[in-house]
Amino acid sequence: MLIATTERLRIRDWSIDDAEAALDIHSRVEVVQWLGDGEPVLMKDLAEARERIGTWLVRDDPPAGFWAIEVADGGPLDGRTIGAVLLVPLPNGAGEIEIGWHLHPDAWGHGYAPEAARAILQRGFDGGLEEIHAVTHLTNERSMAVCSKIGMEHRGIVETWYDEPSQHFVTTRENWQSVLTRGQWSGGRNLD
Repeated sequence: MLIATTERLRIRDWSIDDAEAALDIHSRVEVVQWLGDGEPVLMKDLAEARERIGTWLVRDDPPAGFWAIEVADGGPLDGRTIGAVLLVPLPNGAGEIEIGWHLHPDAWGHGYAPEAARAILQRGFDGGLEEIHAVTHLTNERSMAVCSKIGMEHRGIVETWYDEPSQHFVTTRENWQSVLTRGQWSGGRNLD
C-alpha cells in the first residue's frame, strides 16, 4: 500500500519482493551500527530478510508503521528500494512515538532521508499525534543533521528509552505547522 509520495520518493508498505534490498541495507555495518543498543547485528540471509519484512508489515498501526522508501525521480536510483522510514513507540516509554530512518549508503547525501521524514511527520500529525521524537546515537551526525533539517528541536542527551545515552530531538504539531507556514526547512529545500 502506498503511504505517501514526495517530489522524488514513494513511501509504501514493504513487500516480500523487497527482501534482497532489505538484506543489502541491513547486512551493512555502516547502517546497522546506528540501530538499537549494543553491538550491531547484521542481517544474514534472504530468509531473515523475508521474516523481518513480515514483522514490519504487522507494525502498521496508523499513524505508526514501518515503511519502505522507493526512489521515483528518474535518476540512477529510480525504482530502487533504498531504505526505511518509521513511526514507532519508543521502547520503555509511556506511548511516546519515535520517527526514524535508515538508508542504503548509495542513497546518502541526496536529501532522501529528510524528504521521507517530512512526509512521515505530516502523516503522524494528520493521524492525531501531538508530538514526535527522534532519538539518535550520540555520534550519529547524519541523523542529527536530518533532525535539524526537518525542524526538530534538540533537547539534549537522555537515558530514558534506550540502555545507552542518546541525543533527543522533538517536534510538536504546533511547531510543525509553523515550519509548514514558513515554507522552508533549515538546510533543506521546500518540496511544495
